[in-house]
Amino acid sequence: MDETASALQGELRQTFDRLKELGGAVMLEDYPGAPEVGDQGDGGGDAVSATTERELTFTVRSLLIERVNRLAEALDRVRSGTYGTCRVCGRDIAAVRLQAIPEVTTCVRCQEAEEMTAREKGSRP
Repeated sequence: MDETASALQGELRQTFDRLKELGGAVMLEDYPGAPEVGDQGDGGGDAVSATTERELTFTVRSLLIERVNRLAEALDRVRSGTYGTCRVCGRDIAAVRLQAIPEVTTCVRCQEAEEMTAREKGSRP
C-alpha cells in the first residue's frame, strides 16, 4: 500500500500544482476593471473574451478542487485499509480502473448502475 499512497500523493501534488498555476492567473482578473494585458480600451470584444476565459478558469479550478478532495479521501481510504473496495457492493475495484482513476470509489458495474439511475431520473451522477 505504500506504493499506492505514494502514487496518490504524486497525483495530489500534480493537481495542487495545476491549481496554483490557475490561481495566480485568476487573482489579477478577480478585480473588476483590472486592465487586461495589452488592453487598449477599444471595445467590448476583449471584455467578452476575458469574461469567457475567467469563467473557464473558474470551472477548471472548481474541477481541480473537487479532484484534490477526492484524492485526499482516497489517501484516507489507503490509511484505513478500504482503498480499492467498492463503496456500493464491497467488491474489489479492478486494478486497471484504479490506475486510470486513482480516486475512484466504485467498481465498473456499480458506476454503470449509478449512471443508469441518474439518466432515468434525468440528472447527472
